[in-house]
Amino acid sequence: MLPVELSRTCSPSQAELLLYVDAGLFWFDGHFPRQPLLPGVAQLDWALHYGREILAPGWRFLSVENIKFQHPVLPDKTLRLTLNWLEEKQQLTFSYHIVVNGQIAVNEQIVVNEQIVANGQDALAQTGQAASSGKIRLCR
Repeated sequence: MLPVELSRTCSPSQAELLLYVDAGLFWFDGHFPRQPLLPGVAQLDWALHYGREILAPGWRFLSVENIKFQHPVLPDKTLRLTLNWLEEKQQLTFSYHIVVNGQIAVNEQIVVNEQIVANGQDALAQTGQAASSGKIRLCR
């Protein structure tokens, strides 16, 4: 089951999608009862689905080279999925960023000029840190 696609911007080797992660997606069933989290396998599935559909039609999954899950993705959140296709390396890279009020967020707090703005106080942030990212190898 896919998220709700809010927008899509594409070039021949890159795509950026804005996705709404509805709480009703089956991925949240039982993962976990007290605090539902989007499983990593769902994030990988979506990256592969959109990557093959938009950037690499006709290519198949071969392997995952590396994947990092840095921040939990909760229900009813908006994600920015960035995909890059490097055909010469047969590699699809992806990253998910949590979006709040149209801006990238870290731990649900909006990042402004490399600082997190929360409750009227500023704190340093790791700007651009993805909720998750990875590299997928494809083959023909």
